[in-house]
Amino acid sequence: MKKQKELKLMFVVASRPNFMKIAPLVKEAQKQKIKFSIFYTEQHKSELMSKVFFKELEIPKPDFNLNLKNKSKKNTKFSKGMRFILSIPRTISILKKDNPNIVIVVGDVISSSYVASISRLLRIPIAHVEAGLRSFNNKMPEEKSRKIIDKFSGLLFTTEKAANQNLLKEGKSQNKIFFVGNIMIDSLINKIGEAKKINYYKKLKLKDKSYVVLTFHRHENINNKKRLLNILDVVNKISKKIKIILPLHPSTKKQLIRFNLLNKLNSIKNLKIINPISYNEMLSLVLNSKFVMTDSGGIQEETTFMKIPCLTLRTETERPVTVDVGTNTIVGFGIKKIEENVEKILNGTYKKGKIPELWDGKTAERIIKILSSEKNI
Repeated sequence: MKKQKELKLMFVVASRPNFMKIAPLVKEAQKQKIKFSIFYTEQHKSELMSKVFFKELEIPKPDFNLNLKNKSKKNTKFSKGMRFILSIPRTISILKKDNPNIVIVVGDVISSSYVASISRLLRIPIAHVEAGLRSFNNKMPEEKSRKIIDKFSGLLFTTEKAANQNLLKEGKSQNKIFFVGNIMIDSLINKIGEAKKINYYKKLKLKDKSYVVLTFHRHENINNKKRLLNILDVVNKISKKIKIILPLHPSTKKQLIRFNLLNKLNSIKNLKIINPISYNEMLSLVLNSKFVMTDSGGIQEETTFMKIPCLTLRTETERPVTVDVGTNTIVGFGIKKIEENVEKILNGTYKKGKIPELWDGKTAERIIKILSSEKNI
């Protein structure tokens, strides 16, 4: 009888959303006593955007860090192309040293697609968690990353059935696609009790359901001055109806400064700008809000599970189940449509939404079970 190869996983984590996605997988691997390592590509390296999440989500210290440093005297960041080129030898070294059976890539972050590409080069099997999500907007860096990761992945774990159909249309084999549910919801269920206890909104001197949470950080929104001005106009008009809380993403702040728009944002009277906050604090803030305005994919999912109305400041979504089943509405940037939906929320006529299929907190368990199958390693 052929002896089964011992399973050894590598979890790739790159940015803030990735922490919430690998935490349940790490926990389940520990529970099943499966060997694993964590490779942190440091796409979000600041304390507020990364390190706090390792502690809060109880993720072990990374075994490997990409640790790219600019050795030139000029204190400038690497371009995306240069970062990829410089990451190749370091990533090859890490992958060869660790020698995992399967590299687990979550989400759609650019540096994750780098690791997937290099893993493919080394013939190391790749599994993609959140596979098949498509916005069909090829200008989005995230869309390009998703397609690259899916192209190189032998195991494709999906959050909704629309993703399965996308993968089949792209020629992926049915026996490599697994509808397992939403890994983000595993983390949410694990942490929502703690979030309820801290009542973070009270620290900001807010009353329950008396405010809106706003987030925006997508490249197509913040790298275009006209689009940024459009968002600020929307925020200004909605702030006249209800208070808005904005945890300001570092990339968004950088672009506002670049376009000389930070003062315009600061001048909005009924808007409170705060620094990026922890996962539990954000859950608490959203859970007690009246509604959310965002361009974030993860928040579209979280609000659907928490049954909080969500208005997405984009013209499309890669997560259609949040619209078809959940509490999300794609409002674009036209103030009329946004105001119409805000009015529905405020007068109680906005849709209620339901929790999508398999968003039950057991996604990590299903994924690890599939990964543990002899035929998949």
